[in-house]
Amino acid sequence: MFRISQFMQEIAQPTPLGVKRNPPGPVVIWNLIRRCNLTCKHCYSISADKDFPGELSTEEIFATMDDLKRFRVPVLILSGGEPLLHPDIFEISHRAKEMGFYVGLSSNGTLIDESNIERIAAVGYDYVGVSLDGIQKTHDEFRRMAGAFDKSMHGIRLCKARGIKVGIRFTLTQDNAHDLPGLLRLMEEESLDKFYLSHLNYAGRGNKNRKNDVFHQATRQAMDLLFAACWQYQQDGKPKEFVSGNNDADGVYLLLWVRQNFPHLEEPIRAKLEQWGGNSSGVNVANIDNLGNVHPDTMWWNYTLGNVRDRPFSAIWADTSDPIMAGLKAHPRKVGGRCGKCRYFDICGGNTRVRAWQVSGDPWAEDPACYLDDEEIGMTDAIMSEK
Repeated sequence: MFRISQFMQEIAQPTPLGVKRNPPGPVVIWNLIRRCNLTCKHCYSISADKDFPGELSTEEIFATMDDLKRFRVPVLILSGGEPLLHPDIFEISHRAKEMGFYVGLSSNGTLIDESNIERIAAVGYDYVGVSLDGIQKTHDEFRRMAGAFDKSMHGIRLCKARGIKVGIRFTLTQDNAHDLPGLLRLMEEESLDKFYLSHLNYAGRGNKNRKNDVFHQATRQAMDLLFAACWQYQQDGKPKEFVSGNNDADGVYLLLWVRQNFPHLEEPIRAKLEQWGGNSSGVNVANIDNLGNVHPDTMWWNYTLGNVRDRPFSAIWADTSDPIMAGLKAHPRKVGGRCGKCRYFDICGGNTRVRAWQVSGDPWAEDPACYLDDEEIGMTDAIMSEK
């Protein structure tokens, strides 16, 4: 995850480069249940409105939470399917809060209503992220349910009225990029706290729709919009949280934006971007699915590192006998193609490995979704030096 707003704060009020402090354990995105009331086009878990056999029991979830706490995992993001369909979601959530985790709820928002908003508020979630794929018509088409947008907005407003930190989660494709300006306006109109843009990753249902991924130029335009909006909020003295995910080239693109707009800050911002280091799948980000399988992140559902029924998460996560985990935890990672030759490799870390794997069969190939051109990443200089 790339925290745009943190870097905008550094541009507005520069601070000295501090000592890099790695988190004590990985952020765990936990797909508690695969059942969902929607069938979204880009769903990585390929959920459906039915029960899936073999899911972890609540007792198994609690035992795993105990292990995660001992392993110093700081954050649990409770997801699905639709996590509000889990029969014990509030019991699980309360326990997670009592144990001291930062607890987020990742929902489609359609099931947040008057029947459960008080229970949601009582949990004290640190953040509720609601997925929107555009404004009304676009969103309903992506979610494959008429009225989904209105229901999600109703849920968002109920959360906001109860003082819950709530924001938008938006997965960018070429079919909904035109709605990004409208969603940014919606964020302002509804006084929302956070905007998360996820680049389409080639996994699950999204892999089947990979031909609908945005063109690189559209990606750049989307990032320009985010940077401009985030910077304007910063200038107005009412900063909001902007983050992006699933394309660590965003960090390099921000550096190019700084070079153009604040050239005197390029060197210190680059140092902080290098300290961030880019992709952290298999290191600082982890995923547990509904069956208890552990993955390097939520987009690696086709690759399992182990199961918490057989071994504790802590043992699975520390085991580098697995070649994928060994490669992800290597520093620097051994990545080929354009990524390996990029002059900014130390910023993005080779970007998203699962995308390279889905497209080429090689997890250490170049990331096909890098939207920077050869000249920007120094490839033309490398070619000239080889001649």
